[in-house]
This record gives sequence, C-alpha cells and structure tokens, in this order.
Amino acid sequence: MRTTRLGNTAVPVTRLGFGAAAIGSLFRPVSDEDAAGALQAAWDAGIRTFDTAPHYGIGLSERRLGAALRGRPRDTYTVSTKVGRLLVPNDGVEGDDLANGFAVPATHRRVWDFTADGVLRSLEASLERLGLDRVDVVLLHDPDDHVDQALREAYPALERLRDEGVVGAIGVGMNQCAVPARFLRETDIDVVLLAGRYTLLEQEGLEELLPEAAARGRSVLIGGAFNSGLLIDPKPGVTYNYAPVPEPVLDRALRLKAVTERHGVPLRAAALAFPSGHPAVAGVLTGVRSAEEVRDAVDQIGRPIPAALWDDLRAEGLLDPDTPVPQPEETP
Repeated sequence: MRTTRLGNTAVPVTRLGFGAAAIGSLFRPVSDEDAAGALQAAWDAGIRTFDTAPHYGIGLSERRLGAALRGRPRDTYTVSTKVGRLLVPNDGVEGDDLANGFAVPATHRRVWDFTADGVLRSLEASLERLGLDRVDVVLLHDPDDHVDQALREAYPALERLRDEGVVGAIGVGMNQCAVPARFLRETDIDVVLLAGRYTLLEQEGLEELLPEAAARGRSVLIGGAFNSGLLIDPKPGVTYNYAPVPEPVLDRALRLKAVTERHGVPLRAAALAFPSGHPAVAGVLTGVRSAEEVRDAVDQIGRPIPAALWDDLRAEGLLDPDTPVPQPEETP
C-alpha cells in the first residue's frame, strides 16, 4: 500500500489507516474476536498506520491494538495516540459509558488535562495499555475548550518529547478547522488529524486549514471520511456528526450517491478516494469493527475513479470548481 511521510518527519503513514475508535465499542459492543479479526485483516491488507486514544472505549481500543501488534517488528508500523483526557477510576459507579459514545462499562471517568504533567501521565498510561515502549505520533485530542492551556503547556511538552526523540511527530486531532489552523500558524506541529470536515459531503477544511498546512509543508490525516456513516449508505435515520441526519444533508448525500453510481462507483469508494486529491493530505483513516469492513474499505479505496465522475459532481453543484480531486494516477 502506498506510503508517505508526515510533514518534515521520518514517520511513515499508509494511504489507508486503521481508525481504532470503533474497536473501542463505539456506539455498540465489539467482541474481542471481531476486533482482533479486523486488526489482522488490516495487517494482511498492508495497512500499517493505526490511530487510537485513551478516550476510545476508556482504554479498550489501546489495549486491543497493543495485543494485535505484540510480537510484530516495531519498525514496521506507525501508531498514533492522543493526550488531553486522563482516565480516573470510577470507584463504585455502575452502568455503561454510552453517554460518551462507547458501549463499555463505566469503569473510569475522563478528566480534561492539558498541563505538561498531564501530557506525560497520559502518554505513560497509553504506553502501558498498548504494551509498547514508544508511539510514533502524539496528538492533542479535542482541546476546543482548552486552547490557551494546550498552546501554553501541553504543546511545549510534546515539542520537548519530539526534540528528545521520544516521539516522531506531534499534532492535534479535532472535529473542527479553526483551532487546528491556529496551531499550524502558532506552533511547529507536524500533522493535523481532521475528522469530518474535509469529505465528499463538505469541504470546510479548504477555507483555511488545508492551504495553511500545504504552505507550511505539514500533513493532514483525514478521519470521518464517511461523515459518521452517512456516505456509506445514505437513508433516513443514519447518523451524521454522531446524530440523526438532517433532511437537507441527507438530500445532498443522496444526490452524491446518484452521481457516483451513474459511473458504476459506490458512494463509499468515492468518499474514501476524495480527500487524497489535496496535496496536504497524507492519508485517510477508516473506522472499522470487523474483518469484513476492513476488506471492503481496502477494496473501495483501490477502485479506479473516472475523472468524469468528479466533473459531473462539479456540474451538479456538489463540488466547487476549484476543489482538488484525485488524478487517475493517484488511484492505486
């Protein structure tokens, strides 16, 4: 699978990466067997980039990912995790974590912490759950309401870890564009993980973030390419931004589907291919919870996308004329 490097670093990422939120039992339970099968299928398909976080299943995602990678040569894969939420034992509390989106027992609660000490404690705990002695990428996770502290305290801690060679690349992972663009302007981050804001459905990232990254030689990883599942199979009741899809958004997704299918291309294939048309995009992460979903994602991202498909999307007002799209030679 095609590999590139993040920004000016030596950290490699595959064109398709494994987004490990789903195997943390996002929205519904995922068995150990299904999670292990998904990770094995990803490895067999050549995927070597794995993104996780303490937030995903209160550490379950990290533990499952670490178990799957155990015994594999450490220099053959790239792992990213995140800091900003510390996991604190929820002594005496029963119930599940579905209020935070994960179908797991509420054994811990999340405490926001973007101090330098919080960064180090979070990373140490992640390494223990992963069973690794290092990760390749560390991202500040959702500092929406803690921007000043993240810039003043958390970011310098990550910069020191990178300077010391403890991690290979640092950055920020968010569902919005304004704050990551500020980090690109005011810090020396290597990468932004942008979820849901640069997709076939919506291209907010084109306004500032992606041009800023490209101008500075930084990389962007795209998460949420399906907009929470809408671009897999748009229909009433499906989720968009982790909530029921509004009717105007569903209508736009159905129009996209009609165009792609006229060209014999499944909507999900066009959605996976689209972000890589921008020169700042280093790869796309897909959230999968089974071996079958992994194999389908690999098949879809490998489909040739005819140039006429993008032309028709522009002609129908579903893509702006200047939106970059993958060129035929960019499709593996």
